[in-house]
Amino acid sequence: MTTLVCTSASNAATPATQIMPFASYTYPSFSSYVKARRSVLLRTARSLTANPSDAEDLLQTALTKTYVAWERIEDHRALDGYVRRALLNTRTSQWRKRKVDEFVCDELPEPEGTPADDPAEHQVLHDAMWRAIMKLPTRQRAMVVLRYYEDLSEVQTAEVLGVSVGTVKSAVSRALGKLREDPELVLAR
Repeated sequence: MTTLVCTSASNAATPATQIMPFASYTYPSFSSYVKARRSVLLRTARSLTANPSDAEDLLQTALTKTYVAWERIEDHRALDGYVRRALLNTRTSQWRKRKVDEFVCDELPEPEGTPADDPAEHQVLHDAMWRAIMKLPTRQRAMVVLRYYEDLSEVQTAEVLGVSVGTVKSAVSRALGKLREDPELVLAR
């Protein structure tokens, strides 16, 4: 890893080890850890991003953060957890900082406005639906109305009608099958 350091003319003669004192330290235990666990950690990084190159960059960043904190990590048996957390935090930061590209163009790609549905067509569909529901047997009709018009859950519908949840599921399934086959609704679609 190469680190660029800007120096002024007055301290140009200063050695790089004085500017970055940690650059002269090496941790053999860190090197052996990376050699031993790189493939496992890379697999974790690949699960966080779709691009293999991005995964390698993500792992490199997380390992850099781990290297900087190497002396502060007390339990080296928990390094995998530390690096995984660094991977996740780094990926989250990258995601939050993502850039949205904007392009200047002559015409806007979005339509100027979606055309409003014709209220008459909406009413025709509404009437056709109610006629189809009225053709259902009384019990199925009650369950469909409670489930989809009153927005009750299957459990609530079963409690209101005094039947089991399984009965509600099967009756509603049969009713929806009949509604799908209703010729008026097929034409209205």
